[in-house]
Amino acid sequence: MTKLSDTQALILSAAAQRPEHIALPLPESLRGGAAAKVVGAMLAKGLLEEVDADMRKGELVWRETGDSHGVTLVATDAGLAAIGIEPEDADPAPAGATDAPTEAPPQDAPNEPEAAPKARTPREGTKQAQLIAMLRAESGATIEEIVAALDWQAHTARGSMSGALKKKLGLTIISEKVDGRGRVYAIRD
Repeated sequence: MTKLSDTQALILSAAAQRPEHIALPLPESLRGGAAAKVVGAMLAKGLLEEVDADMRKGELVWRETGDSHGVTLVATDAGLAAIGIEPEDADPAPAGATDAPTEAPPQDAPNEPEAAPKARTPREGTKQAQLIAMLRAESGATIEEIVAALDWQAHTARGSMSGALKKKLGLTIISEKVDGRGRVYAIRD
């Protein structure tokens, strides 16, 4: 069974309840690069597919393809199965749907838009990479441990987690109170 993030499960659950399993609109909290990253991963896994949008019917558009045309996102049978919904016999794609590719076009394809931007990855040996390693550790890290290890101020550690890690890299950071340690932060996939 496909492992889904909470956001992916939310998108698929909402799509399952909509006519023709349209995945748009995405959750309000999912914007910009984070939306592109999540949708790109779901397209690559075959959980969503891009289909021609009928703009005359007012269908929401994921991206424009030019000449007043666009594509929308539809949950696939594999996407529905990933959240435990049996696929229907009827075609879940809207009228006018095509078998649009679910992968990004080759990098050397001229004038074709990409489905999603490349995922950002931190450089090796940077403080950001050290912070990610600390947060990925089984025991996580407290603000005090991050401050000591990286020679940062507490507000820098908090800002880096919420800005660079959550917003720019799309990582899921959890925090919980641990007896004897205080608030512990960790990255959980």
